Amino acid sequence: MLPPEVESGARAIVDEVRRRGDAAVRELTERFEGRRLDQLELSRAAWDEAADRVAPDVLRALGRAAERIAAFHERQREVGYELCEAGVRLALRLTPLARVGLYVPGGTARYPSSVLMTAVPARVAGVGEIIMVTPGPSPETLAAARLAGVHRVFVIGGAQAVAALAFGTESVPRVDKIVGPGNAWVAAAKRLVFGEVDIDSVAGPSEVLILADDSADARFIAADLLAQAEHDEIACPLLVTTSERLARAVADELARQLVDLPRRKIAEAALRANGAAIIVDQLDEAIAFANRYAPEHLELIVADAARVAERIHTAGAIFVGAFTPEAAGDYMAGPNHVLPTGGAARYASPLGVYDFVKRTTVLEYDAAGLAAQADDIVRLAAVEGLDGHGRSVAIRFAGPR
Repeated sequence: MLPPEVESGARAIVDEVRRRGDAAVRELTERFEGRRLDQLELSRAAWDEAADRVAPDVLRALGRAAERIAAFHERQREVGYELCEAGVRLALRLTPLARVGLYVPGGTARYPSSVLMTAVPARVAGVGEIIMVTPGPSPETLAAARLAGVHRVFVIGGAQAVAALAFGTESVPRVDKIVGPGNAWVAAAKRLVFGEVDIDSVAGPSEVLILADDSADARFIAADLLAQAEHDEIACPLLVTTSERLARAVADELARQLVDLPRRKIAEAALRANGAAIIVDQLDEAIAFANRYAPEHLELIVADAARVAERIHTAGAIFVGAFTPEAAGDYMAGPNHVLPTGGAARYASPLGVYDFVKRTTVLEYDAAGLAAQADDIVRLAAVEGLDGHGRSVAIRFAGPR
């Protein structure tokens, strides 16, 4: 649950933007971020100028990541279908959303990977227009947006950016869906505008659960826990292991590796507040815990990890074996890194092409097809006390008065 003060604060921001549009976005941006905005939209010239400053090797890495993400997500394309019988045609039609909004954080770290993970599936789905909002985009973020097929970029963030996308302003077009992670204010705003637009999820703190046995290398585990912890101070890095020896070795490794970690303060705060090593007697207990916890990221650093993976039913993404760190999934593997958090992996899925497509059913009867079902329709309408429904069918066969 989000803190009540965040919910109420976000509600006030959303209402203000809904009433006053661009003026509210400008005022709120100056109040919360200290930035004065003459234009909310980044011009294409400024966008290209910044993206062109990206180092060639970084640009190549972004390009390779975009290609891999596209290759994985292209297999998620769905097709409609049609069912025909005597006098009746039924169909499922799939249509890409007309316009989507991508929220890309711009706070303590650069997130070009989030641009790729949200924009590429939207492009593969055939979305007509992809709008990106981000406070203070880096050149790398803008290069990723260009590679991924983003159409327009707005240099706004926070709850005010979410509201602008949901309702539209003089400058920001209204979208059909908002996707992408953000801070608590962004999450609260997304929850508030859901129904006005669709959203992917209300994302909570990022989390990793590492399931390890005595065969695991403590250095790998410590590094992976720190990779999660450095996201922000509310990140959740957890270890579940059958080995007390390993747990102690990981604790020692964490202390060693923290010494020269650039984001040490953030990682230390996350480990102190939310980190834990849980020791269980049997691997079965560890598997049962993982299925109850339903983590966003689950690493399996155990003997016969592939077989253990088959027993995992609730995780956003499963990383199998000692040489499959979460970082590979964050950047280069291809599956989406926008994943369900806070136990939502019990029922939710990673972001995908299917999130940018809507489904419409089509029904077509001729007279004979309706006549064959008319008596049953009338009977069921009568059971529900909706006689008008039954009459709407019967009248078609009653003949002229």
